Amino acid sequence: AVVSTQSTGLVDETVSFRCICEFESSYNIMLNPPQTTKVEIEESGSQTHDDRSKFQLNEHFLPSSGSNMLVGYFLTLVSLLLVVAFFPLSLFFVIKVVQQYEKAVIFRLGEIKNKEGAGPGLFTYLPCLDEMRIVDMRTISFDVAPQEILTKDSVTVTVDAVVYYRIRDAIWSVCNVDDVQKATKLLAQTTLRNMLGTRTLAGILSEREMIAHGMQSTLDEATDPWGVVVERVEVKDVKLPKSLQKSHGC
Repeated sequence: AVVSTQSTGLVDETVSFRCICEFESSYNIMLNPPQTTKVEIEESGSQTHDDRSKFQLNEHFLPSSGSNMLVGYFLTLVSLLLVVAFFPLSLFFVIKVVQQYEKAVIFRLGEIKNKEGAGPGLFTYLPCLDEMRIVDMRTISFDVAPQEILTKDSVTVTVDAVVYYRIRDAIWSVCNVDDVQKATKLLAQTTLRNMLGTRTLAGILSEREMIAHGMQSTLDEATDPWGVVVERVEVKDVKLPKSLQKSHGC
């Protein structure tokens, strides 16, 4: 009888000890939830733009939660009541149209409303809560201003080029850069100077297509976080110094 009583006491102590351990582990998990590790995607030649698009959209544009959502729902409800109260006059302010080649990036209370953008065609817009940016999705071209470049063999030449690009993701072009067209122009100028500064004059004159292709690849990779696709780059003209022009009879 004494042995059974002692064994029963040991079992009770073991069960209570397990319960305490489980409670402590669950309490620690509540206080210190496991942190999710950020997935790092290594850049490789086989990686497509669509794969990187899904990763960056999931990372940067997460939906709101908690009190922010409640306040947003309340203000949206108030705005909808105002729209109904002033119907049908409010239709002129609520319904918007964008062209087939455009996308509308809508911010509702400072946050992205739709990850894909609105349009083309008709879409709804709440004037009191929404802010809209129209993005042209067509191919855009611009001239790179003539750049005076010192070649590898110490010859100063003036080179200009033309770049063709288009917006692949309207949201990236608005959220990730202030002025996508200006930023792309400045980057094209510096890329042209850096690429030609490592070549000789003979290499610049004979390898225009290779230079244009290398410049296109560099620009396309650098502007990818801005939602830009560089489609084509052409080196327009290479102006030699006057002394070289006279020696070559130009």
